[in-house]
Amino acid sequence: MPATTNRPNLIFLNGTMGAGKTATARALQKLLPACALLDGDNVWDFTPFCVNERTKELAFANISAVLNNYLACGLFENIVFCWVMQRREIAEELLRRLRGEYAYRPFTLRVSAYELRARLERDIAAGRRDAGVLARALERLPLYEHYPAEPVGTDEKTPEEVAAAIARRLYPPLP
Repeated sequence: MPATTNRPNLIFLNGTMGAGKTATARALQKLLPACALLDGDNVWDFTPFCVNERTKELAFANISAVLNNYLACGLFENIVFCWVMQRREIAEELLRRLRGEYAYRPFTLRVSAYELRARLERDIAAGRRDAGVLARALERLPLYEHYPAEPVGTDEKTPEEVAAAIARRLYPPLP
């Protein structure tokens, strides 16, 4: 269902590392009208990287601040947010921090273990990811099987094809 001008679609793209969230989000932004994009990794990027209670709170504060600014702006019909959210509570905490009205539209990008391994091994070989990402991504893969979001398969599809499938769900063709 399309959003109204005062109630934008808040589109969460979820999935394990290597599922194609960032590439799909960028492709989706090109397809959707009046669309803002936030990749959660962009507001949680520091060296040395570590995950602890303080950095988790930093991520939640930064993400919710940017999403709230997009929501308050009034210029966007669609706001796309992508991030690794392997537990339902992560999305719930972010939503709890948001103000204003929006139509929440969560999607989980699904990828098979075989495809995930191939994608991540290419990224590791190219120096885009560290070697430890493969084990972490494969370990988390089962967490997305029953995640409360619309599943979207990504195997053997380009990010543009996945984005088009999501756009059709957001804006179904008229009869």
